[in-house]
Amino acid sequence: MSRHPIRFVGAGPGAADLLTVRATRLLEQADLVLYPGTYLEPAVLEHCAKTACLIDTQDLNLDDIVGHLVTANHAALKVVRLVSGDPSVYSAISEQTRRLDDAGVDWEVTPGVPAYAAAAARVGRELTIPLVTQSVVLTRTQQRSTAMPATESLTAFAATKATLVLHLSITRIRELMIELYPAYGLDCPVVVVYRASQPDERILRGTISDIAAKVEAARLRQAAVILVGSALADRDAMAGESYLYDRDRDRSTKVTGGRR
Repeated sequence: MSRHPIRFVGAGPGAADLLTVRATRLLEQADLVLYPGTYLEPAVLEHCAKTACLIDTQDLNLDDIVGHLVTANHAALKVVRLVSGDPSVYSAISEQTRRLDDAGVDWEVTPGVPAYAAAAARVGRELTIPLVTQSVVLTRTQQRSTAMPATESLTAFAATKATLVLHLSITRIRELMIELYPAYGLDCPVVVVYRASQPDERILRGTISDIAAKVEAARLRQAAVILVGSALADRDAMAGESYLYDRDRDRSTKVTGGRR
């Protein structure tokens, strides 16, 4: 009996039309799909075969989830484990794959559209602006979740003045803005994107001084990404432009066949 690897698949920001072509093909072929119901719009599951067994993981613990994966693998079923966003960030696949390795079960990973990328797209902004910021910090904060390493404090990241992307942090937004204002200033732009690209998407724009009040008034409690930094400012106020496309750049040397 041939066994198929468990497919960990990034579901992107939760919109049915932002899955990759590979992801939709794997869903169409799957006998069993485990999905994070909290973060996906129901239309995502329309990519699944009508005969597929669907399991919402939002109320399952890690051992329950892995138990389903191992049992289905032993039964030679094709299994997709959907994770929100991209599996490389906050997906818990490291814990799941470690258990699968112990159980002798093969697995593979298919990337997805990261939530922060979908959020930036919805507000039409590049997060790296020449002469303003060239770095993006993806992080989260601790509240009813795994402790953060001592070296990864929010104030330490803020000191870089990079664009900050805060995941899993919306319920702490007021205290987070208090932590950030000494480095960024009260007028620093902040954008909050709730359920980016989904039908009930909400976008809140403000500054470090007022975004918390807007989030609290909107009663956002989950599935939101917080973007902070000067890259979100009025574009007319940013004079930096990319050297790559500078009209004065010397383009006389071209790369041909791997040689200059």
